[in-house]
Amino acid sequence: MATARGRAAAAGGWASGRRAGTMASLAEPPASRAPSRSPALSPAAGPSRCGGERRRNASHAGADLGAVQDTQLRSVDLNHVIKLLEDSDSKDLEKEQLKTLKKVVKRFENGLPLKDLAQVIEILNLCAEKMNEQEAFTEPLCELIKLCGLPFQKKKLSDEVSYSVAVSKSIAQLAYLMRVPSSQVRIQICKCVVSFYNTESPRKLLSGVNCRLMMKAQAASRLCLYLNGVDPSGQLVFRSSEILWNLLENTSKEEVVNQLSSLECVHALKEVFVDLLMHGFRHYDRQLRNDLLVLATLLAENPAAPMIESGFAKLLIVLATFTEVKIPNPLVKGLKLTYSYEDFELKKLLFNVIGVLSKDPCAVQLLSENDVIPALLYYVKPNQKPGFHDWSAAQYEELQLHAIAILASVAPLLVDKYLSCQANTLLLVFLEWCIGQDPFFGQGNSFHGTGGRGNKLAQMRYSLRVLRSVVSLYDDAVNLNLCDQGAISQLLDILKYAANKSKEKEDAILLEIQADILFLLSVLCENDLHRKELFSYEGVDILIPFIQMDPKKLHSGLGHNCLLFSALDCLWSCVIGCYIAEDYFLEKQGIFLLLDLLALKQKNLCNIILGILVEFCDNPKTTLHISTWRGEKDQTAANLLIQLWRQEELELGVKRDRYGRIVDMKRPIASSFQKQQEVIPMPASCRSFAIMEISENIRAKLYSLLCKLGFENLPGLSAKDFVTLAIIRHYIDFKVGEVWSELCAELKEEFRPVASDEEALKVISEISEDTGRMIAALQTEVLESQHHQEIQEEEKAYTKIQAIHKQKEMVNKSWENFLTRTSNYEALKKAKRLQEKSIEASRSKSKTQNGAVHSTDIKGLGTTIGSGRLVTVESTPPQLIGGPLAVTDFALRKSSVCEGALKKIKRVKTLDSVKKDSIPV
Repeated sequence: MATARGRAAAAGGWASGRRAGTMASLAEPPASRAPSRSPALSPAAGPSRCGGERRRNASHAGADLGAVQDTQLRSVDLNHVIKLLEDSDSKDLEKEQLKTLKKVVKRFENGLPLKDLAQVIEILNLCAEKMNEQEAFTEPLCELIKLCGLPFQKKKLSDEVSYSVAVSKSIAQLAYLMRVPSSQVRIQICKCVVSFYNTESPRKLLSGVNCRLMMKAQAASRLCLYLNGVDPSGQLVFRSSEILWNLLENTSKEEVVNQLSSLECVHALKEVFVDLLMHGFRHYDRQLRNDLLVLATLLAENPAAPMIESGFAKLLIVLATFTEVKIPNPLVKGLKLTYSYEDFELKKLLFNVIGVLSKDPCAVQLLSENDVIPALLYYVKPNQKPGFHDWSAAQYEELQLHAIAILASVAPLLVDKYLSCQANTLLLVFLEWCIGQDPFFGQGNSFHGTGGRGNKLAQMRYSLRVLRSVVSLYDDAVNLNLCDQGAISQLLDILKYAANKSKEKEDAILLEIQADILFLLSVLCENDLHRKELFSYEGVDILIPFIQMDPKKLHSGLGHNCLLFSALDCLWSCVIGCYIAEDYFLEKQGIFLLLDLLALKQKNLCNIILGILVEFCDNPKTTLHISTWRGEKDQTAANLLIQLWRQEELELGVKRDRYGRIVDMKRPIASSFQKQQEVIPMPASCRSFAIMEISENIRAKLYSLLCKLGFENLPGLSAKDFVTLAIIRHYIDFKVGEVWSELCAELKEEFRPVASDEEALKVISEISEDTGRMIAALQTEVLESQHHQEIQEEEKAYTKIQAIHKQKEMVNKSWENFLTRTSNYEALKKAKRLQEKSIEASRSKSKTQNGAVHSTDIKGLGTTIGSGRLVTVESTPPQLIGGPLAVTDFALRKSSVCEGALKKIKRVKTLDSVKKDSIPV
């Protein structure tokens, strides 16, 4: 049997498993209820609920239920049911057959006896045959199959052996029912087979049946009303609490709580709890007291329970705070808690009650009057070495973290009390200790201590949660109090500390800490220029790495997505509006980083990034940075914005043709959802759908940003981009047209305009349509111009290709002529004659007076190409063929034929392998 300490360990460091339902308000993972108390701990007041007794009780209950069911079954003749279903005139007896089947289902609702299983399977087969013609048999067939999934019952010990063959055949017949062409029946058969492997014991199933029957008899409220009745045996409270827990575990928790929520039940529970609290001294009494407190916590979660009216809520609040505030209170006079494990459990449960009551607006006054804030702030201090009579280090840390977590729920409700206790100062000092170098190693045992083993991250995490809860109220007094104490500078230091820790090892707690700090800075610096200047340089340096985050991490599930959003929100609140911070952000190429993020085209990021860029464009330096940016494949910012516009319109279902041109001239930018809306007259104070639609997509931001950049001379745009750009440029005109269209429709629903007003409305509508037609014509012109340009470029390309081919042909023809002259002497002579004729024809016909005539012909010339002043001759190097030039100071000596190579001689320069000489003509 498990002791109370064992039960608490099974519940993950909280109270026993039965308290897991109460702790759900603090996100405690639920734990199963542990076994009951050890008999060694309560020999006098409560007898042991040992296994033998439980078996005897279950055996008696099973026998009683079996006897009752056997009596009921005598009234159902299964042979008669089979005969009724086999009747050939069954169509006339359908109602009677269905009624009889429902009766069978009712009689066997707790399970089928082994001796009747064969007959029930035969009934199933008959129902399956009738389903082909009568669909009304589907429901009773499924109900009977469901009964087969319950544990089979036996009347005698020998039944299991006697009917083993019949049972195996019956299960085979059950599988054969899959032939029935009904998905409902097949699914029920599969569920039935799965239930064969159910790990729950029949005894537990039987207990659930008994508990449901008890709840129908109002057992919970009756037991609670008699908790403080006369009890000579001393077992009444113990037995009653055990039954109540069985009811909670086996039936609806809400139903049990509703039965216990009467004023009489709450009073009775309070009196028994106080009696055990004040007079109980044994381990058993303290454990029972804690069990009742968990029941009280469940009642406190129910708004209908009179916890405040009965005074129970005030008592619990006083019990939770009296050891910290040290204020005498008659409710706890003479009470002294020890440092035992049961009192440690009690303390945690009382803290939990405060958290539950903080959700009830009616309990706020009680929390204020009983010094809850000072009591919780008692734990906002560095951990100290425990004394001899004190909580252990692990226990104190658990209480500390629990108290700070509850403070985050209570502080926003009691802001004045929070400020009067100097809570901001205590939290900032505590956070300074969290990033200090003091030797402290967190135990990390409790739920709230997750991730805090060997460090102070758990304390930092919950302290920041408290600050976040009060700062999110946007209360000027709270925020001013924080800033006056240097909170901005300190938060930046903590953020830097957490970011460095995250580089070593990223986990969800560190990411949450960083996101909380960024949120705090956003709220504190928003709309305050001086605070933004305090943030500027150091803050921008810290923000840049967050914006440079690897996009793959956004889907890691650790919280990078939330961290990036917090960083962008911090950028918007802490940098924009302060020219010092803006210029430094631009200097750090922050706009380029934002555009890189925007180029990812993630829906959840585009809206906030576009908003930041629009705000940044108030700084005249920003547009130059946006125009300079280049993405992948040299993409420009204008091209990116236009692509986002097309993507947005595609998702909205705006009608466009395949070239991106306007289709609907009356409503050029209306989404498919917008067109489906009916005209509903609304007051002037209510925004129409055309206005509301602006904030629901990014088109307005894209239009604003392109207005800042200008619509002329945008680089890197294609003809398709210009088509879309024409729509964007007139976005505001189209939006005005939509508003007027809505106005006209509403007027016609309510009134009949006079002739002049109707004419004016008609003119306004025509202006909007004319704008649409004009843009459509412009788009067509752009596309035609692009088509004409493409044709011209195509012609130029073909002309270039033709010239290249012609040049190749000329080269080939010249080469062929050259080969002909070199291989055919007659052709060479013919070419020579043609050359001479050409030279003669080119000479001047007029003769020079009194001047000498010099012949330009070179005798013995054997070439047929034009001669120049110099002729380049390529010859074999002399060092290879010998001759008069072979032995010189600048030549290489001839190598022997045997060696077959030239050797390098000292002080002799190497000549080129091919010698080129220029000979004058």
